[in-house]
Amino acid sequence: MTIIPQPQVARRVGILLHPARPEAIDVAEKFVKGIADTGITCVGFGDRIADLRERVGAAEIQQGSLDRLDRLELMVVFGGDGTILRAAEGVIPSGVPLLGVNLGHVGFLAELESHDVHKLVQQVVDRNYSVEERLTLDVQVIDPDGHQIWSSFAVNEVSLEKAAREKMLDVLVEIDERPVSRWSCDGMLVSTPTGSTAYAFSVGGPVIWPDVQAFQVVPMAAHALFARPLVLDPNSLVDLTLSNQFVTRAVVWCDGRRSVDILPGARIHVQRGSHPLRVARLKEQPFTSRLVKKFDLNIDGFRSRGRP
Repeated sequence: MTIIPQPQVARRVGILLHPARPEAIDVAEKFVKGIADTGITCVGFGDRIADLRERVGAAEIQQGSLDRLDRLELMVVFGGDGTILRAAEGVIPSGVPLLGVNLGHVGFLAELESHDVHKLVQQVVDRNYSVEERLTLDVQVIDPDGHQIWSSFAVNEVSLEKAAREKMLDVLVEIDERPVSRWSCDGMLVSTPTGSTAYAFSVGGPVIWPDVQAFQVVPMAAHALFARPLVLDPNSLVDLTLSNQFVTRAVVWCDGRRSVDILPGARIHVQRGSHPLRVARLKEQPFTSRLVKKFDLNIDGFRSRGRP
């Protein structure tokens, strides 16, 4: 019996840089030079890849496009959570895992800090990382006649916000096609566990551990006695209907990156996303440790401050 050797699949790793931070190019340069001569091809995405190619040599980095991520095994992002969310727009449909190198302030989605990039090279070469899946949201905006006029996805959250500061929104919230309450408020927010440490946290929502299969609905500055966040089953259906009591229009945002203006009578339909976000992890770092580190929590409590 003759064994025919199978051709080896070329390994390709994507790179995306923060659009403005100078240090993004410096850190990415170290990564690309470390990957050189390992048999892995670096594929660059975004406007700043031209600057990086000029720094390390065009032959070291292929130019790619975020709407074509075929045959990538990993996307390495040099930036903060905003840059990672930008990369998510491309990788979620294709299932390519994201790995973030933090250059920002908090960076909950990032896996390591920029000064640890030397550790990243060998782990990528050895495929020494695990991949976890994060729940996402699918969002549809439906006009009063029942026609879909806009759709998107969300990694962190979808928010319905007022377009004029002096006006309030009047929003009916329905869960699984049953009305829960109508709130007069600044807006409504539906967040994933990933987004629970972002906008949802700022408006009073609970922190949800990322492996919990759930999402939350949070009223924003509601004029009501009951305006508590609601934590829902991940397969729940959420509908937010904007009435014409106070406003003439409002804005729907997904992850603070994609938006559409809507008129009274429109309905925002939110459900579990059809494609999860895949996040690469280099080591087992409990979310509890990440939370304490990123928020600089005082684990001894405020009464311990000032003690010898």
